[in-house]
Amino acid sequence: MERLTSTPEHLERAAALLRSGGVVAFPTETVYGLGADAFDPAAVARIFEIKRRPRFDPLIVHVADEAMLDAVACDISPLARRLIARFWPGPLTLVLRKQASIPGIVTAGLPTVAVRMPAHPVARELVRLAGRPIAAPSANPFGYLSPTRAEHVERMLGDAVDATIDGGATECGVESTIVMLEPSPTLLRHGAIPAEEIETITGPLARELSAESAPLAPGVLPYHYAPRTPIRIVDLVSVAPSERVRAGALAFTAPAGGYALERVLSPAGDLREAAARLFGYLHELDEAGLERIDAQPLPSGGLGAAIMDRLQRASATS
Repeated sequence: MERLTSTPEHLERAAALLRSGGVVAFPTETVYGLGADAFDPAAVARIFEIKRRPRFDPLIVHVADEAMLDAVACDISPLARRLIARFWPGPLTLVLRKQASIPGIVTAGLPTVAVRMPAHPVARELVRLAGRPIAAPSANPFGYLSPTRAEHVERMLGDAVDATIDGGATECGVESTIVMLEPSPTLLRHGAIPAEEIETITGPLARELSAESAPLAPGVLPYHYAPRTPIRIVDLVSVAPSERVRAGALAFTAPAGGYALERVLSPAGDLREAAARLFGYLHELDEAGLERIDAQPLPSGGLGAAIMDRLQRASATS
């Protein structure tokens, strides 16, 4: 794997790799993505192979501007345009009707495509330099913890990836919010933009937040985002001292004490800080050789809903 930085020369190198059918990991404001040319089915197939991702799980396509969006999606409604004007560039993914030029492997054969314009300057510049939309799920093995640093990508995927752009730690720390607009506005995945903010434009969103098979968007299977260490959601103060000795704890605002390793998401109770630290701390806990990870429940409003969504899907495999 080639380690690149965000210099103009390295970004052009990464864009050239993408144009030639390569697979490049890169930072976004949410998590690191594993990108390939969305118009190249063979390159996109490498994403599925590297991640060991089932082909029925669609990918998100990243665009640099609205002209590129029009090459990916069609029949874009006035409501979609209002959401784009308000939240793009940013961590909102819209499920729109796809253009015929988007290969079926990107959309799992669906007539729709999940698309967003990233706010991270490195991600958007990479897409612009590549000159084509980039299909990019998170840069991790399927179902495992999402990467928020370049070293997470390298540890999990190694030389299977052609290059990784090191852009430091990601800002949001959780994936984009996904909204489908037809036949009615529907929240498919909690993410970095709270649903309440989106509802100021769409009105009340219907909820379709889980799928056993044939999902309409990525990250909605009941098992996902999981560490290899078993994880459970539990009130930390209720855990007996004898059960803490060989376990780790992921606390919200204060350590519980007595655990082999503890990480506190936000001493100030800031949900944005907690979201930004979530996957990084879970990676640390997972690498510590613990018997179990106990995760404290967080408030369910705003970004708390996205954090709890990740923890609930991670614990579903335990």
